[in-house]
Amino acid sequence: MPRKKVVDKPDFEKDTVSGAVINTNKNAFTARREQMAKDAERESEFEKMKAEIEELKKIVKKLSK
Repeated sequence: MPRKKVVDKPDFEKDTVSGAVINTNKNAFTARREQMAKDAERESEFEKMKAEIEELKKIVKKLSK
């Protein structure tokens, strides 16, 4: 798979066959993966909190009757 450096972007190379641009900076790749994992965890926690709030709303409505 032959690659060429991208002008003015030392961390990027372009695959001359497929035209794909590839980031060769391993640290940036790892940092992005970690950020994506944190974002997914935060989103999961948010969804869990929403479900718990809905459950509490139902309990409060039952108690008020």
